[in-house]
Amino acid sequence: MKDILTLGIESSCDETSVAVVKNGREVLSNIIDTQIPIHEKYGGVVPEIASRNHIEAISRVTKKALEVANIRFEDIDAITPTYGPGLVGALLVGLSYGKALSYALNKPLVGVNHIEGHIAANYITHKELEPPFICLLISGGNTQIVHIKDYTEFDVLGKTRDDAIGEAFDKVARVVGLGYPGGPKVDKLAKEGKPNIELPKTHFENLDFSFSGIKTAVINLNHNKPDTNKADLCISFEKAVTEVLVENTMKAIEQTGLKTLALGGGVSANSYIRNEFLKLENQGIKVYTPDLKLCTDNAAMIASAGYYNYINKKISELDLNAVPNLKLQN
Repeated sequence: MKDILTLGIESSCDETSVAVVKNGREVLSNIIDTQIPIHEKYGGVVPEIASRNHIEAISRVTKKALEVANIRFEDIDAITPTYGPGLVGALLVGLSYGKALSYALNKPLVGVNHIEGHIAANYITHKELEPPFICLLISGGNTQIVHIKDYTEFDVLGKTRDDAIGEAFDKVARVVGLGYPGGPKVDKLAKEGKPNIELPKTHFENLDFSFSGIKTAVINLNHNKPDTNKADLCISFEKAVTEVLVENTMKAIEQTGLKTLALGGGVSANSYIRNEFLKLENQGIKVYTPDLKLCTDNAAMIASAGYYNYINKKISELDLNAVPNLKLQN
C-alpha cells in the first residue's frame, strides 16, 4: 500500500507552521515560526501584525519543511491547510497559500478544522490510539468534551458557555502582572504557591463549562486585596478550574462507558492539569496526553487530521473560505 504524504499548513493565530506527515502518524518535518516575541510587548496577539508576519514567513517555512522531510512538492498527496477557527486575516494567509499550491501542483485540497488538529495530535504521539474515545479539548479558543466516534465523526458532549479556559488563564496572568503568554507563566508561578484560596466553581446539569465567574473572582480579589500572594492565587485558580474539568470529563466517561481519554489543545500542556488527569489511571481510565510540542499550534497535527479527512474522501473545493468561528462538526 502506497504511503500518503500530507502537507499541513497552520496559520490560525500567531504561529506560522508547515509540516509533512506520512500516513497520518509519522512526522517527517514540523517547522514552527512563532510570533510570541513580537506580540509580547502588546500583551496579546495583534491580528493585523500576525497576518503580516504570516505573509513574510509562509514561503520560507514551507521550503524548510520540504528540506527537512527530504521530499519535493511532487511527492505530496494532499495539501491540508487550516481554514478555521482562528483570526480571519491569519487564516486567510495559510489557506490562500494552500489553495495556490493545490492549484499549481494539481493536488487535492483538504481544508482542516483546527480543533480536529488538536485531537489528531494524540495520533502522532500515541501510534496505538484509535477511536472511539473521549477527548477533552482545552485551548485559548475553546473548551469542550468530545466523543470521538471515528476519525472524522464527532459528538460534542459539553462546551464552554463563555470564556475558553485559555482565555481565563491569559486574563488571570494579565491581572496578576505576568504578561503574555499567560498560560505558561501562571503554570510556572503556581508551582511556588499553596491552593489556600477558595474560588467559585460553576456547575450545570449538562456537561457545559463556565469560567467567567472564577476569572471575575480572581480579578476582584486581586483588586480588593492587592497584597494577596500571587503564587497562591495562581495555584488556587488552577486547582478550581481543574476540578471542574475533571468532574465533567468523568461524567462524560460514565455517560458513554468509554474508558479511554485524550487531552488536546494548548492548555493541555499545563503541568498541574496533566498530572491531575493522569491520576485517573488509578480508576482504570487510560489517559493520553500529546507531546508538549504538539499541544500548542503546529502543522503536524493539521497534516494528521488532513490525512484522515483525505482517506475519507473529504476533499475541499478551491473556493473554500476561512471560517473564524468554525465549530466541530460531524
